[in-house]
Amino acid sequence: MSVWDRVVGQPEVVAQLAAAAAGESPGHAWLIVGPAGSGRSVAARAFAAALECESRTGCGSCRPCREVTSGTHPDVTTVVTEGLSIGVKPMRELAPLALSSPTAGRARVIMIEDADRLTESAGNVLLKPLEEPGAATVFVLCAPAISDVLPTVRSRCRVAALRLPSSSDVAQVLTTEGVGRELAAFAAAAAGGHVGRARRLARDEGARERRAAVLRLPQSLRTVGGALDAAAELVRAAEDEAAAQAGERDGPETVALKEALGVGVRGVSPRGTARPLKELEAEQKSRLTRAKRDALDRALIDLAAWYRDVLVQQLGAGQVVREVHSDQTAPVAILARAYTPEAVLRCVEAVLACREAIAANVAPLLACEAMALTLRSP
Repeated sequence: MSVWDRVVGQPEVVAQLAAAAAGESPGHAWLIVGPAGSGRSVAARAFAAALECESRTGCGSCRPCREVTSGTHPDVTTVVTEGLSIGVKPMRELAPLALSSPTAGRARVIMIEDADRLTESAGNVLLKPLEEPGAATVFVLCAPAISDVLPTVRSRCRVAALRLPSSSDVAQVLTTEGVGRELAAFAAAAAGGHVGRARRLARDEGARERRAAVLRLPQSLRTVGGALDAAAELVRAAEDEAAAQAGERDGPETVALKEALGVGVRGVSPRGTARPLKELEAEQKSRLTRAKRDALDRALIDLAAWYRDVLVQQLGAGQVVREVHSDQTAPVAILARAYTPEAVLRCVEAVLACREAIAANVAPLLACEAMALTLRSP
């Protein structure tokens, strides 16, 4: 199985990156852009594997390909953040690495996922390594869109643009992974082409239940009080989901660090342990904030798609445009009769405005309350 087979529904980008990897001069910096779920990090890792591949094709079977895929290749470094931003420190650590020669493979590959989260200071530190890397160094940055990356950084990169794969492509991936055809088709459509989300919906009943709860929101907006309660429940559900994920990881992570530092051994806390524990706490807090935003954003995407399905019914476009939430036909039909298309379009705009407000650091509850009140009386 070729490493490129993991890149779903992107034949043009696969051809572009494969040709670069096979050439003598693949370029020193690439920026892979595409919406969430398009497979940016998957494409980046496949490109890295092809750069290290013994046959330069990304065959998937040679030792370098297997090592890159499993994350153990010594010449492939990945910078990834689960917090809100990437700061200066990791970029400074990259500078000597970018100048060094590969130890085992053809190239020194440095991948930076979520390059849109680079702070301005971190981006400035990255500029010199980007401009003057080692002869065999290739930077691979990932971001949702070109405009999300600092201009000084993106101007130094070649660009490969991904799109969301089709629902049929995603469903085919799920069926090859053992998911039943009917469930695969449902999950692929409901996820809107987001491969990772489709996998969660297909395999996790809890994810399907959370989605169903979100899609009941339009039916609970009959009064102002109901709208405000619905907004609070939407935020609370996202916080609970994020907290559950954090609880599974933060506790063992803290215990492991304390054991490594010798904290609590014989009731003694060695000197110098407060700082690393405080840094871990700050990292966990940032990670939790991002997890809350991500969970809420997924809910808002589902909600926007629900109102989009209302428009599809109203305009009689079902033969041309497939509904996202095929299990919501009855409640969608009720709203389609009650609202005008112009009102529904305002609802879609309200949901998208809520996403933008939260991305701009507006308090999630405040943003969701404003959205819910607009949805009640568009």
